[in-house]
Amino acid sequence: MSDNNGFSDKLKGAVNKGKGEIKDQAGNATNDTDKQAEGKMDKAKGNVQDKIGDFKNNNEK
Repeated sequence: MSDNNGFSDKLKGAVNKGKGEIKDQAGNATNDTDKQAEGKMDKAKGNVQDKIGDFKNNNEK
């Protein structure tokens, strides 16, 4: 396995969590519930990617 496989997933997870937080807050500020929901989904996706990265990092040892 590649040494940075888990890192790549963790990076993607961080990007999605950040993107989701921005959408969630923008939706909150404009009372756009669809945008808030989209942001929450992005944050959840980021959390899953982060956990996958942890799993890959722990199994490469």
